[in-house]
Amino acid sequence: MPENPMSYDDIISLIKSHADPKSIAGMAKFGINVTRSYGTSIPALRAIAKKMGKGNHTIAQELWKSGVHEARLLASMIHDYNLVREEQMEEWVKGFDSWDICDQCCSNLFDKTRYAYKKATEWSSSRDEEFVKRAGFVLMATLAVHDKKAKNNAFLQFLPIIKEQSTDERNFVKKAVNWALRQIGKRNLDLNKEAIKTSKSIQNIPSSSAKWIASNAISELTSPSVQTRLQS
Repeated sequence: MPENPMSYDDIISLIKSHADPKSIAGMAKFGINVTRSYGTSIPALRAIAKKMGKGNHTIAQELWKSGVHEARLLASMIHDYNLVREEQMEEWVKGFDSWDICDQCCSNLFDKTRYAYKKATEWSSSRDEEFVKRAGFVLMATLAVHDKKAKNNAFLQFLPIIKEQSTDERNFVKKAVNWALRQIGKRNLDLNKEAIKTSKSIQNIPSSSAKWIASNAISELTSPSVQTRLQS
């Protein structure tokens, strides 16, 4: 953490200084909630995060509580994952109101915490709120990419949940289910085989969502590019 950390007001001013009102319409077009947004880009926010450094739990909490779209994104970038508690994850996930907040928070912060696998299971299988359920599957996807030391069993446990939830017709959920399935299947050859097997099973479910998830996953997981990379 920098010797002279910026105050909350300094950070908000910095976010505003990179604002691009013209980008807000584009964000909305892609399904992002722009109710409280300045239109500050992700690269600009990452530059601010780099300048600030990680570890300021208090400032991260203040930024999150502000409700400002970019402030919440930045909070996920600067928070020290070692300081995140389960209660905080539950508090933040209830505040997810946009897919990018969900995805950035999960990939920047939540998937590095000690509770990541537990929440991936709980949120995906036991919760019905759209962005909470999405968060469960996003955690599966990002863990498959980021947790290099995890054993196959850590991801095999997710496949039955993916199948069970594949009938959810909500756009932000079904895309996350598909994402989780594909990322697990691209991790290594053994998981690839299991993910393809699960996809074929999902394909038989009488649901338009399930059939889309399965066909899209099979197409990528059996592609020459993926198979060549895994076999090499």
